[in-house]
Amino acid sequence: MSEKLIIIGSGPAGLTAAIYAARADLEPLLFEGAQAGGQLMLTTDVENYPGFPDGITGPELMQKFREQAERFGTRIVTDDVTAVDFSVAPFIVRVGEDSHEADAVVISTGASARWLEIPGEEKLRGHGVSACATCDGFFFKEKELVVVGGGDSAMEEALFLTKFASKVTVIHRRDEFRASKIMADRVMKNPKVEVMWDSVVTEVHGETSVTGVRVRNTKTAAESDFATEGLFVAIGHTPNTDLFKGQLELNDKGYIDVFEGTTTSVPGVFASGDVVDFVYRQAVTAAGTGCAAALDAERWLEAREA
Repeated sequence: MSEKLIIIGSGPAGLTAAIYAARADLEPLLFEGAQAGGQLMLTTDVENYPGFPDGITGPELMQKFREQAERFGTRIVTDDVTAVDFSVAPFIVRVGEDSHEADAVVISTGASARWLEIPGEEKLRGHGVSACATCDGFFFKEKELVVVGGGDSAMEEALFLTKFASKVTVIHRRDEFRASKIMADRVMKNPKVEVMWDSVVTEVHGETSVTGVRVRNTKTAAESDFATEGLFVAIGHTPNTDLFKGQLELNDKGYIDVFEGTTTSVPGVFASGDVVDFVYRQAVTAAGTGCAAALDAERWLEAREA
């Protein structure tokens, strides 16, 4: 038996798509994956999601999304999709040895922040280590912070953090930024920003929160400790699109291309959230595109039945 709709992914986009699809009687089947909930599962406090004036933790918010999707009849399976075939109708979605058919598919597999993979980083993630200034910057008022990176995203993170921090130090492995000239100039001219060139962070210090970082000079190999109350890693994101290479059109950054809303290069396959969005990367924008994907899928299915 073919499913009307399969949703792949369980962050804000996937679960919002599930809520809308279930309410439209599409009886969606959602594969949430072994690491369910998306990037919000790594966020301790969320204060910018509408409807929660006192804030809420990322995992709590995603649990509410999940409960709401299930309330309307979404079937959720905690397995990773291992392969897809969008060249046939109905589409085929494989989970290990099991094969599922679907008339329509919504992809919401998100993107993963790139991390430094250094001692202390994972332990203090959400406790001073972050990959999202717009998510967490508010919690660092009048603190001295470090941003690692040299591209436009690092410049944007640093400039955003100057709204809250007393000082921001950008640590970059080379002696010039990769960022566009206009963004680099803004950083260099900001009185709250200092730059540490030719340097890499090799360790994060702190037990329950960040107290400092270990820095190595890439030219002299000299190491030193640098006091800071927050480390923002801004070395890019990787969209979770390996499953869809050769199946869908991707852009040069590996994100899924969409046309006319959330439609991908294959009619009947829709994409939403951070697997598409490399600009905003917010829970609320992901949820919005998840809603759009469900509505697009519903209309597409209705048109086929007409």
